Amino acid sequence: MLNSPATVQPLATRERTAVSLIFFANGFIVGSWAPKIPEFAARLRLDESELGLMILCFGMGSLCAMAMVGVLIGRNGSRSITRILAALATPSLLVLTLAPSVWTAALALFALGGLVGGMDVAMNANAVEVEKHERRAIMSSCHGFWSLGGVFGAALGGILVASAGVHVHALFVTLLVAIAVAIAWPRVLADPPQALSVDTGSNPPGIPRRGLAGLGATVWLTGIICLIMMTPEGAILDWGALYMREELGATTALSGLAFGAFSAAMALLRFAGDIVRDRFGAVSTFRVSSLLAIIGLGIAGMAPSPGWAVIGFAITGLGLANTVPIAFSAAGNLPGLPQGLAISIVTFMGYSGILVAPSVIGFIAERTGFAVIYLSLPVLIAVALLFAGLTRHADRESDANG
Repeated sequence: MLNSPATVQPLATRERTAVSLIFFANGFIVGSWAPKIPEFAARLRLDESELGLMILCFGMGSLCAMAMVGVLIGRNGSRSITRILAALATPSLLVLTLAPSVWTAALALFALGGLVGGMDVAMNANAVEVEKHERRAIMSSCHGFWSLGGVFGAALGGILVASAGVHVHALFVTLLVAIAVAIAWPRVLADPPQALSVDTGSNPPGIPRRGLAGLGATVWLTGIICLIMMTPEGAILDWGALYMREELGATTALSGLAFGAFSAAMALLRFAGDIVRDRFGAVSTFRVSSLLAIIGLGIAGMAPSPGWAVIGFAITGLGLANTVPIAFSAAGNLPGLPQGLAISIVTFMGYSGILVAPSVIGFIAERTGFAVIYLSLPVLIAVALLFAGLTRHADRESDANG
C-alpha cells in the first residue's frame, strides 16, 4: 500500500465533495452544448464549414484560457480562480442561446470555451491540492464525475430541447449548474499562492526568468503523454461512428455506440481508478492501462464487424480512463513548479489531442481509411509507455506521507 492507514479519511469529505461537484458542473455544461448544435446551426443559417469555424471558436477559447489560468493560480491559488470561473461559466450556455447574430454567437462560443477550459485547469489544480490534503488519490473519480456530467448533460439536453425548446433547456442547465456551484462554493479547499522555487526575475509570478523553456523537460514530456493519451479520445469522438458506418457497414443507431461504449467504459473505471492507483501505484496503473488501450485500439482497427469494433472501443475506454488523471496528478506534483502552471501546460497540450488532432486524422484517413488510423494509434501509446516512469510524481505526496 502506498498510503498509511494511520489516518482514515471519510470517503466524501467537504473538499472532495466540492471539487467533484465542480467537475460535474463543468462536464454538464459541455455535455449540454452538444444537443444544441443542430438548432444553433439552423437558427444562424450556418452550413457545415461555417459551423466548423464556429466550433473552432470554442476550441480556441479553451486553449487560450488554459494557457493563461496557470499564472493566475500561481498568484492567487486555485480556490479563488475555480470559484470565479465556475460562477462566470454558470450562465454561459444561456448567453450563447440568446446570441442574436453570427458574430455575437462566435464571441459567446469563444467565451464559453474559455470559461470551461480555464475552469478545467483550475479544478484539476484544486483536485491535486485535495489529494495532498487527504493523502490519497481522488483525481480519477473527479474525472469520473466530469464524464457523468457530460453523459447527463447530453441525455437530458436532447430530451429537453425536443420537448421544451432551447430556451427552457438553457434555463434548466443554468439553474442546475448554479445549484451545484452554490453547494460547492464554501467547501472548495483553500490553498495559498504557489511561488516558483527559482528566481523569476521580472517575469510574472509563476514564470521562470528563462521563460517557459526554463521549466525543464519533465513538464513538457508529461504534456506529451497527455497529448498522446487524449488523441485516441478525439479520434473516437469525431470519427468512430463514421468508421463503423462506412468501413464496417453499421447502421446509424449502432454506429452511435462507438463513442457511447468508449465513454461509458471510461466513466465506469474512473470511479475505481483511485483505489487501484493507491493500491498499485501510479506507474503500474498507467502501464497496465496503456496496454489495455493498445489492445482495445487493435481490436477496433482489425474488427471484422461493428460488434467487435464496439468491444474494442469499450476496452480502449477502460484503458484510457485513468491515464490522463494520473498525468494531471503527476503534473501537479512536479518538484519546483507551481501546480497551476504545470497543469495549465499539460492541459493545453492534452486537449490539443482532442481539439486539433482529429482534423489531422481526418485528412490522413481520406487516403488510408480509419482502420489504419486506429491500428497506428497504439504506436503513439507505446511511445508514452517509454516515459511512464514520469507518472511516479503522482505518488510523491503519498510516498512522503505514507
